[in-house]
Amino acid sequence: MVPGARLVVLGKQGAGKGTQCVRLSHHYVVPHVSTGDMLRAAVKQGTPLGRKAKDLMDRGELLGDDLIMEMVGERLSDGDVRARGFVLDGFPRTVRQAELLAEVLAPIDIDLAVDIDVPTNQVLRRLAARRVCVDCGANYSLSQPPLINWTCDVCGGEVVQRPDDTEEAISRRLELYERQTAPLIEWYEDRSQLATVNGSGAPDTVTRRILRAVEDRRDQRGGRRIR
Repeated sequence: MVPGARLVVLGKQGAGKGTQCVRLSHHYVVPHVSTGDMLRAAVKQGTPLGRKAKDLMDRGELLGDDLIMEMVGERLSDGDVRARGFVLDGFPRTVRQAELLAEVLAPIDIDLAVDIDVPTNQVLRRLAARRVCVDCGANYSLSQPPLINWTCDVCGGEVVQRPDDTEEAISRRLELYERQTAPLIEWYEDRSQLATVNGSGAPDTVTRRILRAVEDRRDQRGGRRIR
């Protein structure tokens, strides 16, 4: 069996994190832990966290570190994660969140933080064209729509433009990324836990680049594996 992994995936919104996280999850047979999916589920269910999150996400804002860490920490304590690892998508987004994550995971840290690097102008085009299923969160675009009348191929839900994919909200998210999330790259680099991967090109090509980076990292550390 392919060994498990403990991965953090970073990158600007629209860099393809969601697509690559699903692929990595399947390859390493580990849970795809997406804070975005968890938050959208809370919004749909109308929980107190969901109501607060909706207001913040519609404005392109981020939730507080402690609140997000509480949600993520609960998921990381589940048996499937503890047994084989995880692919973290959308978390951490700040240095403080990364510090909290390292505390929760101790004494076994992550294998690698992968930064998917895509030029900002390319990200803007992707986000403006992005469409998502309101029920399961599956991603589509104007160039790659669902097969039938904007109805999700996966679950049959309605496929729409996210409220936070307007031009104003996109610009706000990218600004927040540069100010709050980009310092994570330096933080992980200082800990020798970072690999920057070119995110341009076909998804299969990007996946191969990431897998190569993970395996190179493991070779450097003497082949440690999570099984």
